[in-house]
Amino acid sequence: MNGAYSHFFKYNGIEVLLLNDNLLKRLDQIGNSLAKYPKTLALIGHGSVGVELSRLDLFSDLDFFVVVEDDQKNTYIDSLFWLEEVHPLAYRFKNTNDGYKFMFSDGIYGEFAVFGRSEMAHVTQNEGRIVWKREDYEEPHLLDKKGNISLIEYDDADFRINEALTNLYVGLLRAQRGEKLSALRFIESYAFSNLMSVLHLFIKEEPVLKDPFNLERRFEHRYPSLQKQLEKMLQGYAHLALSAEAILDYILTIYPANIAFTKEIRVQIEKLKVLESK
Repeated sequence: MNGAYSHFFKYNGIEVLLLNDNLLKRLDQIGNSLAKYPKTLALIGHGSVGVELSRLDLFSDLDFFVVVEDDQKNTYIDSLFWLEEVHPLAYRFKNTNDGYKFMFSDGIYGEFAVFGRSEMAHVTQNEGRIVWKREDYEEPHLLDKKGNISLIEYDDADFRINEALTNLYVGLLRAQRGEKLSALRFIESYAFSNLMSVLHLFIKEEPVLKDPFNLERRFEHRYPSLQKQLEKMLQGYAHLALSAEAILDYILTIYPANIAFTKEIRVQIEKLKVLESK
């Protein structure tokens, strides 16, 4: 982004170093635009422009909710006049019934959703931050974490690790059949994701803010000791046998997996190695 710079920002009495405040300025401008229209109620920042300001950097983007009176929801979704008057839009993509992903012509990227007054008591969201709010608008759960947020980490290691093992086995067989794209999903997506979902039970993680919707976010910062293993576990379409072998090897360092089944997985790994070497 153009003109980015850093300064200290006081939030809840704590000084936070911001590596880029252009997003916060733009968000304030969006709030000022909304405030001009009488049936708008609030602008809520999420993520690194919400309550997680400490991680705002040059790679962040805008993530926000707009709250309006119920009869105005479609107006603010169907026409982005309130956004375009802040800065011209270079790109827009309606990715949900409630909102868009977009980019301003100066390169600031973001996504938003628009909700009616009656929706805000139960809309799915992580904790938010008020950027602007009409004085007479009150909603007791406006900023609360709420809604149907699915689990991405689990405490049942037996189930998740055994799922990962069966994912490896099926993936190896599909790769030998020539279904390598499906095999890639089973090995480097399903098996690896199941393993990731229980890592917190086995190894110490760094105190990094978690994304409740996405386990991959900031994973390298939470588990810096796994960097070398990640490179081995995720070697891609042409090296699925090596990826499967690395995932299996790591599982066996943290979990007493069934000996007979892991032995069979290794047999299939060796068979796929031969095919991938040709």
